[in-house]
Amino acid sequence: MSRYADFFAKGERAFVPFVMLSDPTPEDALEIISAVVDAGADALELGVPFSDPVADGPAIQGAHVRALRGGATVAQALDQVRAIRERYPDLPIGMLVYANVAHTRGLDRFYTEFKEAGADSVLLPDVPVRESAPFSAAAERAGIEPIYIAPAKASKETLEGVAANSRGYIYAISRDGVTGTENEATVEGLREVVDNVNAFGGAPVLLGFGISRPEHVRAAIQAGAAGAITGSAITKIIDGHVVDTRIADMEALKRELADYVAAMKQATIEP
Repeated sequence: MSRYADFFAKGERAFVPFVMLSDPTPEDALEIISAVVDAGADALELGVPFSDPVADGPAIQGAHVRALRGGATVAQALDQVRAIRERYPDLPIGMLVYANVAHTRGLDRFYTEFKEAGADSVLLPDVPVRESAPFSAAAERAGIEPIYIAPAKASKETLEGVAANSRGYIYAISRDGVTGTENEATVEGLREVVDNVNAFGGAPVLLGFGISRPEHVRAAIQAGAAGAITGSAITKIIDGHVVDTRIADMEALKRELADYVAAMKQATIEP
């Protein structure tokens, strides 16, 4: 079984933080990632910095910019994934990477590199499932689980395609738009989103977009989701500790992240 299947087989609900690699430096990112995992994260979604992150809101766009200003590269991202995999051999590691990065490296090389580094899955946020065939084929050749987004108001055909082509988990978005705590998830309609995706079977559903507080996680679980993904709220915590291009007080940042992640994870246990 895959690492995702192993986790979900336990019957637990997942809290999955998103962290941008190389933000603000590769060394800082590794400390940040260790802090969130040690605080209770069940899996990771890791971003690879990109110059035109169209699916992301202001907070995560800022993380892309900060990392790129520091000289972030795909090679550095791969090195960080290797380090994380060595440190956490059983942890599911998912990548969030824009399609241009995959195309630039060549699909087979791209997926193989991330597989060899230790990644389990890849989500390309700007690739809709109707255009997924070459990406899924290359992912499966490399042993990577492809993840696709189920939009909040998607057609039957789209949801059926997402269910058929996603492995590991399905990323269902709680509302349309871009990521960000500026637009919080609405409790109303969450069950409809989850039910619509689950109607076609497939992998467990994780809810994302606007998940920033424990009550959002509880609502996701109560709606039938297998867990929740949080990105912008994590990124804002990190941003609050950045001075110029470095973390001003890493220990203070790690304490704040640990408290936040622990509270979000607890919400998956006591919905």
